[in-house]
Amino acid sequence: MASFKSVEDDQLKEIPIEEDNKPVETPLLAATRTGVIELVKEILKEHPQAVEHVSHKKQNILHVAASYRRRDIFDHVKKMEMPTSRLILGIDEDGYTVLHHVADNKNYTGGTSPGPAYQLQEELEWFESVEEIMPSYFTQHHDKNNKTAKELFREKHETQLKAAQQWIKETSQSCSGVAVLVSTVVFAAAFTVPGGNDEKEGFPLLLHSPFFMSFTLTDVVSLSCSLTALVMFVSIVTSPFELHNFRFTLPRRLTLGFALLFMSVLTTMLTFTSTIILIIRSEQRQKWTLTLICCAAFVPVSVLDLTTHFPLLVSFIKAWKYPYSSLLRNLKFLGKLARILTFLGKLVFQRGLQSFSHHHPRSENERNV
Repeated sequence: MASFKSVEDDQLKEIPIEEDNKPVETPLLAATRTGVIELVKEILKEHPQAVEHVSHKKQNILHVAASYRRRDIFDHVKKMEMPTSRLILGIDEDGYTVLHHVADNKNYTGGTSPGPAYQLQEELEWFESVEEIMPSYFTQHHDKNNKTAKELFREKHETQLKAAQQWIKETSQSCSGVAVLVSTVVFAAAFTVPGGNDEKEGFPLLLHSPFFMSFTLTDVVSLSCSLTALVMFVSIVTSPFELHNFRFTLPRRLTLGFALLFMSVLTTMLTFTSTIILIIRSEQRQKWTLTLICCAAFVPVSVLDLTTHFPLLVSFIKAWKYPYSSLLRNLKFLGKLARILTFLGKLVFQRGLQSFSHHHPRSENERNV
């Protein structure tokens, strides 16, 4: 029993110094610094007491994991509740707590998200997640320079904040121009009915074609999405761009604007495809013609998806980080609302068709379309 206690006491001591005054780094702290989580798990599995090791700067494993942004290791140690409650109160020789190491970006090598705005959001989320597990009184601890963790975070991330402000503003201005262009095109297309209108009644001549309904729906959806995306981008440009706005508000607006812009471009090309198919008569339609039209229609969508939307998909999910239960409830509600609107739309459309058929019978050429 005495021998075990002496071994444990030796492990709680600081890391020894070699003869040439170079500090010795334990395998656990070295694996934490380099991010080798498999080695960290194996060491803690065989020797759980090694979690109490501190470096020559009085930094424990949580200090090192927070400084080098090793979230997987930090979360693994956090599951060990009893050691974590002690380690989280550790203070190194610079007066840094674990939260101070999160605020200091001297070992920051760049985030996993694309774009300065999303990287800043990632840093804010990392700071907030560590702050939640610390005692409230301990978050006000001052380091040797008499700064709290929040004050240190704002000072160290000032350059990153300026880069994020410039990037999100320029991106929003560029995307708003595209949204205006798309909305202008689809708005003009709504008043240019394929095939023309009847001179007496004013109804479209190709109203009974299934592709006419496709043209109408995609045109309306494209106009709605492009205008909504424009509102999102304008709201970003007029925002104050404060540091706390990059935690939720600005990234969510930007990702929502990207999604709506992508949807508007997609539905615009579907509108174009439906219009071309309506113009080409059935006897003139060839398989290669339809294939060429579909390929040409979806090339812009594919380019937009690969260059902008797909790389931001992970950031989109992180920016809209809701509980799964709430998300499922919202999806169910939207599904019910969509079914109700579809049912009402069918009733209105069927009555319109009956009224049109009663006053304007179709010709033989129109039935063949």
